[in-house]
Amino acid sequence: MTDKNATLSFSDGSPAISFPILPGTIGPQVVDIRPLYSKTGHFTYDPGFMSTAACTSSITYIDGDKGELLYRGYPIEQLAVNCDFLEVCYLLLKGELPNAKQKSEFVTMVTNHTMVHEQMNQFFRGFRRDSHPMAMLVGVVGSLSAFYHDSLDITDAHHREVSAIRLIAKLPTLVATCYKYTMGQPFVYPRNELGYTANFMRMMFSVPCEDYKVNDVLVRALDRIFILHADHEQNASTSTVRLAGSSGANPFACIAAGIACLWGPAHGGANEAALNMLEGIGDVSKIGDFIKRAKDKNSGVKLMGFGHRVYKNYDPRAKLMRETCHEVLEELGLHDDRLFKLAMALEKIALEDDYFVQRKLYPNVDFYSGIVQRAIGIPVSLFTAIFALARTVGWIAQWNEMISDPDQKIGRPRQLYCGAVRRDVTPLATR
Repeated sequence: MTDKNATLSFSDGSPAISFPILPGTIGPQVVDIRPLYSKTGHFTYDPGFMSTAACTSSITYIDGDKGELLYRGYPIEQLAVNCDFLEVCYLLLKGELPNAKQKSEFVTMVTNHTMVHEQMNQFFRGFRRDSHPMAMLVGVVGSLSAFYHDSLDITDAHHREVSAIRLIAKLPTLVATCYKYTMGQPFVYPRNELGYTANFMRMMFSVPCEDYKVNDVLVRALDRIFILHADHEQNASTSTVRLAGSSGANPFACIAAGIACLWGPAHGGANEAALNMLEGIGDVSKIGDFIKRAKDKNSGVKLMGFGHRVYKNYDPRAKLMRETCHEVLEELGLHDDRLFKLAMALEKIALEDDYFVQRKLYPNVDFYSGIVQRAIGIPVSLFTAIFALARTVGWIAQWNEMISDPDQKIGRPRQLYCGAVRRDVTPLATR
């Protein structure tokens, strides 16, 4: 609790009301307005929840002005360099980084759950071959509750843990199967001797007619993409997972809801939009004209992959992804590739042009992760599914935290009603 209060006064002479101010460990304090309606008969109005904290959380913290992102207090820069994705999963789920024994046990548990029920193959064959991977992913993840109904009691901590492991373990298998189905290639089963990300890449790219060779540089690059996308505080998809979970929905349904929200081009589709923008520019020689139009507010041209709603400084994830991007291009010998030359030229302008620097329109994580994924061989249509794979652990951690929060209630936003007042229905003949 706190001794600090905020006072709300009214110009119509109604008595002033005080509300407690609640402190966090870091970041902005919040005014606790829960008694507002009962005391005053008023709601607050906050479209997009720009100034509203809907929960308490100890998982992820963002300081947009500083360009800081913390998972359980650890800077993302340190985690991305010193940890692999499953260590970060353990951290997000359990609150602490694992020791060697804990990591080994966790990796074994995840590895032993990577296969999906064989009947899921029949489910995939019900989709058209040209289905978007996200359409398939929403369906198959939601259907998991029909195959694994021995872990659906959300009041049981063990059930929640089993569901969490299953989701983290099976998402790579499902995403890879979405890809294989659209390509018309045989489904590839996981191999327990491979690590999490190497296993995913093998399920994506191996074919029966030749052996798949694991490239450690590419595996590390994709693993870093997973780490950087694992959680990002109360964004749209995370809020969707929490809202669905507040009704008591099972975890598979909640994660499917998060995937559906992530599908939006303003959220998980941003890296796809950045690549499409580069394809639209076409050539380095056309960058000058594109930049000119992007600066013109009336042109309708948008610079995708630059700037961020939360970060008003250089996105810390983008710094890491930039290094990874150049490592991958070097490893694959793609610095002379048309699209990558175009991307690097656009990056240089954005980092040096006063127009972008003054507005803090730095390249964001979506800009670089799209380039890296394309270089690895992942098609643009699968980018958002890769994002969903990585974010699943964050969604689960947030969902589990919400279930355990005694203050959490079913989500029910209020509204400012602007429709017709009460009126009576007249008979059809007189209308």
